[in-house]
Amino acid sequence: MSLLQLFIINRSGGLIYNQNLSNNAPSVSTNDWLRLGSTFHSLHAIIAQVAPTKSGGIDKLDTDTFTLRCFQSLSGVKFVVTASPNTPDLEAFLKAVYELYADYVLKVQIVV
Repeated sequence: MSLLQLFIINRSGGLIYNQNLSNNAPSVSTNDWLRLGSTFHSLHAIIAQVAPTKSGGIDKLDTDTFTLRCFQSLSGVKFVVTASPNTPDLEAFLKAVYELYADYVLKVQIVV
């Protein structure tokens, strides 16, 4: 059980950050990462609109070969991780990444 990939998508669907977290992660080109981020953003929005009950979009996806978890912050930034099946505590991992991200963003100062 291991984490495979982490990516962060801004509220308009642009890829902010991506990182392979394991040597077992599939090799993905830069252009494919950009496509992956915008495609996930679009699917997330479509699912939120067409779900038969009130939905915030894709929260998790479990398959035989991988699992995906998504945490969407109040500002609309999505934190997505892929992992091997049955990897525990993915939600806690994403919330920890969000806390680090928020801490970094709040401390960054623009130097003129």
